Amino acid sequence: MSTATTDFATRRRLRKAADEKPQREIGRQAQKSASTRKIIVEAALQCLIKYGYAQTTTPRIAEEAGLSRGAMMHHFSNRQTVIEAAIEYLHTKRLRAFRRAVSSLPEDQPHLHDALAAYWKHVTHPLFVAFHELAVASRTDRDLEKILRPAEQAFYREWYNLAVDLFPEWQSDTAKFDLALNLVQVTLEGLAIRRLSASLDPAAEDRLFDYLEECLRSLMPSAMQESKQYARRGNGKSLSATLAE
Repeated sequence: MSTATTDFATRRRLRKAADEKPQREIGRQAQKSASTRKIIVEAALQCLIKYGYAQTTTPRIAEEAGLSRGAMMHHFSNRQTVIEAAIEYLHTKRLRAFRRAVSSLPEDQPHLHDALAAYWKHVTHPLFVAFHELAVASRTDRDLEKILRPAEQAFYREWYNLAVDLFPEWQSDTAKFDLALNLVQVTLEGLAIRRLSASLDPAAEDRLFDYLEECLRSLMPSAMQESKQYARRGNGKSLSATLAE
């Protein structure tokens, strides 16, 4: 190979390396920026849980994230943009956590008892507290409502579809199926919200869950009620005992 050819190959490699260096740098900067944004968004959710919506200010979020306010504002121009990103992140995490809870249910024998326990775990998770704070604030904050409502509707659509997958036989009576889901949602979410200020004693909660399970069983189509697959647990295990496992 001639010297001219060698020099050309060398120059080409150098040019390629020079071109790739800025791209690698851009990639590292993008990863660092995405990581910082995630830290800020998670800090915003922690502030919602700890202090509530009204007290989740940009200085407080920055402090929770371990950043200066100026550094945080480099990624989010104002409080609204942080909250919007937090809602999107919260929605994704809630869906992932709920899918994980549902996936742990026995595939061959889905029990109402287990399904109720999975949903109760969901509504007593700190992420639900953050969602509740946003939901209450959205009552009088129309800009927040416009952001939160689509995420809320998407979550309940996913929840509905997962319930259909768990109990396909119930689709023979969709009116009672919808009533059952609404009953679970209102009862368990209402109880979870009450827990934020004053909870029932465990024995009272267990009695309430037993009654809810009986109500749901009465809404099942007769074929499901008579099926051994959906028979009430023989060991009479309470919900609190199930959650403690």
